Amino acid sequence: MVAALAIVVLIPGLMGVVGVALRALARRRAAHLPQSPRRPLQVVAADLRRLARQLSLVPAGAPMLRRQALLAAYDAVLIEVAELLEVPHELGVRTPLGMGPAVDPFEPARASERVRLLAALEDAGLAVRA
Repeated sequence: MVAALAIVVLIPGLMGVVGVALRALARRRAAHLPQSPRRPLQVVAADLRRLARQLSLVPAGAPMLRRQALLAAYDAVLIEVAELLEVPHELGVRTPLGMGPAVDPFEPARASERVRLLAALEDAGLAVRA
């Protein structure tokens, strides 16, 4: 009877110790798994479609800075999508913070590269216009 009582008293404590050890092991394993710095393709594609919609809705007479900022954001997301799908592009190199040399977003060569890249992304299977 005393042995059964001892087992009943000790088992919950042992289970707690085992649970703590298992959680520590799971944390250690999770720390060694490589974390992807890239956003999921679905999220980036949704951002691309959202920015395209915002660009098309900029009213005439809106401040030029607004259109420039939207185009810069659109280009950054376009580059991100191209890199995720491994589609070559000439829009520029993306830096870790999205910062890069100042470029004219209205430059004709840049605008034609956007159109070419959009066609290449659609050929790669991305639904750019939804």
